Amino acid sequence: MRTDFLTVTGLGAAAVASMLALAPVARADSGPPPRTRGVITAMTDTSVTLKTRFGGPVTLKITPDTGYVGATKASLAEAKQGRFIGVAANPGPGGTLVAREVTIFPEAMRGAGEGHYGWDLGRQGSMTNGTIGTVSGSSGRTMTVDYKGGKTSMTVPADAPVVDLEAGDKSLLKAGAHVVAFGPKSADGSVDAKRIVVGVDGAVPPM
Repeated sequence: MRTDFLTVTGLGAAAVASMLALAPVARADSGPPPRTRGVITAMTDTSVTLKTRFGGPVTLKITPDTGYVGATKASLAEAKQGRFIGVAANPGPGGTLVAREVTIFPEAMRGAGEGHYGWDLGRQGSMTNGTIGTVSGSSGRTMTVDYKGGKTSMTVPADAPVVDLEAGDKSLLKAGAHVVAFGPKSADGSVDAKRIVVGVDGAVPPM
């Protein structure tokens, strides 16, 4: 992950550091980082309880070092040439990739998790973090995403969920919010949450 852009106009150093801490750091040779997805049902000063997609509760352990980022709803029109994005996708007809969800990163996170690698959303899921190159189409879009060492082409349906990321803090944690927590699981099944992406105003973090 690049770390040569910590001084960014309009963002404090602490906010930028928090957002960088949230960035996926997966590489093709290491696999995706551990993630836990769910909806917040309860909170304490040191923990968050989630209802996961499979229905079972999971406890996230949080500390003063846990990083937070808010995910707000955006539109596909914001995914313009030159923007740094993350795209979760699955194989489509003829070996093409079809985007399931798109995350638009702020400029402060350019380079975060850059690359194309496996992801655990759907059959043969992948994640591509990179810069939008060419874009064609108006309703659905076909785009190329450029990253160090290569580029990937994909189709983005008009109804694919799109979110913007923004620096946040613990106050984002609210009952009913959708979250993605990054961190390893303990022997008791709880998760040591190093960083948490929280959906704002009903948004579901697409990652």
